[in-house]
Amino acid sequence: MLEIQNIYKTFNAGTVNEKTALNGVSLTLDDGDFVTVIGGNGAGKSTLLNAVAGVWQVDEGSVTIDGTNVTRLPEHKRAKFIGRVFQDPMMGTAATMQIEENLALAMRRGKARTLRAGITKAERERYRELLKILDLGLENRLTSKVGLLSGGQRQALTLLMATLQRPKLLLLDEHTAALDPKTAAKVLDTTEKIVQRDKLTTLMITHNMRDAIAHGNRLIMMYEGRIAIDVSGEAKKKLTVEGLLEMFSKVSGSTEADDKLLLS
Repeated sequence: MLEIQNIYKTFNAGTVNEKTALNGVSLTLDDGDFVTVIGGNGAGKSTLLNAVAGVWQVDEGSVTIDGTNVTRLPEHKRAKFIGRVFQDPMMGTAATMQIEENLALAMRRGKARTLRAGITKAERERYRELLKILDLGLENRLTSKVGLLSGGQRQALTLLMATLQRPKLLLLDEHTAALDPKTAAKVLDTTEKIVQRDKLTTLMITHNMRDAIAHGNRLIMMYEGRIAIDVSGEAKKKLTVEGLLEMFSKVSGSTEADDKLLLS
């Protein structure tokens, strides 16, 4: 579903601020893979996601989604393949619109617009059923303005909106980092349910090692713009934080891990 071949990305090339963010990264995700991505600050995690989404054009290499080479496509043209949830809960929804209006926009994404009634009774019932998976009581608040919701509620709604059209690829960019631990756990559980239900191919960045181990069928750790660790299958199921830190120490040649990797 996703094939990244030998991609490079350098910022401020030829200046004193030159930074190689991606250094020959190759990665293949099969249909239905749920891959968690972890690494210290500056390891290249967000740059990798932005390169896939088209926010940054890569300097070298290629990105292919479901057999389509999207390497030179701009961000808006890749959007039909991708669902994305950002770290900021305020980015994925329209605060001044109702919950049902936000869902209607997501449901009509990429479709031709007509002059018929905005939201039908059947659509409204479908939205109620879809919202029940969030277990937040939002199915009874369809006409509430999204700006009145908490950050966790908005992020859960954003997740639902990003997956309504069953994207080829779901990108989660530290989507629980701005939430309190209890709410973050709730959103992660909901993420797992939706990904498993719809068999979505997913790439999830996190700073939390325990979350990276607990979720998904594969874990990669980035270091200095490269994939340093790639664990899947039974090896991932048996993985512990201590074991992951030991692997990181071996590949990095350092016993020091970024503080944020140790959040639990």
